[in-house]
Amino acid sequence: MGVAKERERHVAGESTWATGEEPTEQETTSGFAVPEGLELPPPESDHPSSEFALPEGLSVPPRERPRSEFTPAEGVPAFGRGTPWQDRMRTMVRMPVTERPAPERAPVVDEGEAAPAVPRVLDLTLRIGELLLAGGEGAEDVEAAMFGVAHAYGLDRCDATVTFTLISITHQPSLVDPSVSLSRTVRRRGTDYTRLAAVFRLVDDITSGEVSLEEAYGRLAQMRRNRHPYTKWQLTIAAGLLAGAASTLVGGGWQVFLLAVIGAMVGDRLAWLAAGRGLPEFYQFVAAAMAPALVGVVWAASHESGRGEAQAAAMITGGLFALIPGRALVAGVQDGLTGYYLTASARLLEVIYLSVGIVCGVLAVLYIGETSGVRLDPEVMTRAVRPAIQLGAALLLSLTFCVLLQQERATVLPATVNGGIAWLVYGSMHDIAGLSPFAATAVAAGMVGLFGQLQSRYQFTSSLPYVTAAIGPLLPGSAFYLGLLGFAQGEVDFGLENLLRAVTLALAIAVGVNLGGEMARLFIKTPGLTSPIGRRGAKRTRGF
Repeated sequence: MGVAKERERHVAGESTWATGEEPTEQETTSGFAVPEGLELPPPESDHPSSEFALPEGLSVPPRERPRSEFTPAEGVPAFGRGTPWQDRMRTMVRMPVTERPAPERAPVVDEGEAAPAVPRVLDLTLRIGELLLAGGEGAEDVEAAMFGVAHAYGLDRCDATVTFTLISITHQPSLVDPSVSLSRTVRRRGTDYTRLAAVFRLVDDITSGEVSLEEAYGRLAQMRRNRHPYTKWQLTIAAGLLAGAASTLVGGGWQVFLLAVIGAMVGDRLAWLAAGRGLPEFYQFVAAAMAPALVGVVWAASHESGRGEAQAAAMITGGLFALIPGRALVAGVQDGLTGYYLTASARLLEVIYLSVGIVCGVLAVLYIGETSGVRLDPEVMTRAVRPAIQLGAALLLSLTFCVLLQQERATVLPATVNGGIAWLVYGSMHDIAGLSPFAATAVAAGMVGLFGQLQSRYQFTSSLPYVTAAIGPLLPGSAFYLGLLGFAQGEVDFGLENLLRAVTLALAIAVGVNLGGEMARLFIKTPGLTSPIGRRGAKRTRGF
């Protein structure tokens, strides 16, 4: 009974609290209630401040906004459109992803028109990158062109990756949206600098906001349909004249010139025949190297020793000039110096395979000549100094190199003059001043790279048409021939010494060309950047 009465009193108290009635004296209040006669000050707000709040009358100066640890001390540079797209996009490529700002770009879509679809923009970017990489352009310049196209069509958060056979690009709209990635495999490579210049003009028009997406696709398809500017027979004649000019450059006469032309033309037609049969490029180089070597051995066998051996050596050396893969070597070293080590390794491995093909073709003929009693003395290989004749041969060599590279006619004359200047620098330093051939080669190649980079910046195009043909007179054909001759005669030490000399000269050419190009970029300031260099590189010391 007592429990029941207590429950009734509790229920009655709840009902009076719910109806707002005053509790009777018999109802007990909560132990936490405020006693009568004691009043508390009203709270200033619903959320009381922390005991660590700043006291009144004390002010603290506002702190600067904390800067990200990835942001450089001089701030993130802003890109303006007053500079060529190569400079702006190369700066983007050499920046870490966390520091890349959104560049100012011109709208390529009219007002009221829908923005282009992301997959189509990425596909166009990959197609342009494929043509550039297949044409021999460096990995850094390919990425810069891809960045330029993607940013021009409104894709800011893009990351491109270029290797020797695979290019890919990824676009991530934001941190919460899924990324879109496309890739493309580069299976065929060709040398057509006319098409390369057309692609550069297309990229320049896209970054300037003058070409829509559909117009860019149309121009790209037209480039693929266009024929090469020179026919196969014109290329064969150019290869012969190149070999003749190279043989004159190393001391040959007019007879040597004619025979070197014939041998190189026969070798070029054999290479075309092997290519038509679907044989790999390695065997094409073997066939192309055998013909000039055979002509030289036959000439040495039909003439008395001494003079005949010297002319035979000049013939074989001239044929090697047209086959040494100087373009791939320069591109490989450039990729390595700019940090694209995977692509550089693949390019240099390609150079090694092609060089081994040349070695196999020449060694096979030289070995047959040695076993048949034809003795080729390496001591007769002397380089006569004939400044006027050699300068004319250097100009002809650069001119024919331009034809073999399928260059535009507007670039032939500057590249030829650049090659003549390179030979004058080399001859002045080596033949007159008596300096080391490595130093003379490096300085001459540096002048080629410097002038080529300046000419390409003036024309807003690639530097390859102005550089590749100009390094032709500097190629180490004589050292390469002497190395092969030493192996054919069983003198391994002599052969290794000359082959190492040829490799060192080739590396001097590649490093000199790259250094000349970097010097051109070093002293030309890009507007809108805080650094006078124009773009930053990665700081690395002591190998880590």
